[in-house]
Amino acid sequence: MVRPSCILAASLALLPAAGLAQGGQPATAAAAEETWLPSLQTRTPQQGFDLAIGMARRAVGTTQPDVAVLKAGRPGYAADAGRLIDVSAVAAAWFATIAAANDYWRE
Repeated sequence: MVRPSCILAASLALLPAAGLAQGGQPATAAAAEETWLPSLQTRTPQQGFDLAIGMARRAVGTTQPDVAVLKAGRPGYAADAGRLIDVSAVAAAWFATIAAANDYWRE
């Protein structure tokens, strides 16, 4: 069973920073207003997956911008297999959206 209350927090803490396909969180308020996701189009499924991870992480950062708060909750879910699976469900949902937008990388 997916627990929506923990999915996003777990995503940020457990997914690799390399997944921030679009460059991570903006450094300034002006940068926050820039378009960070101009398209869901990617050349490869791997790039699509990296974008999905980045989208999940960005959603967490937008929802809870206080990294200290996010990290404080880490011990509660880092060793919980169910919550780790929930993180995968978030990435899978974003990846499915990106795959559909890319016509599943068919030519």
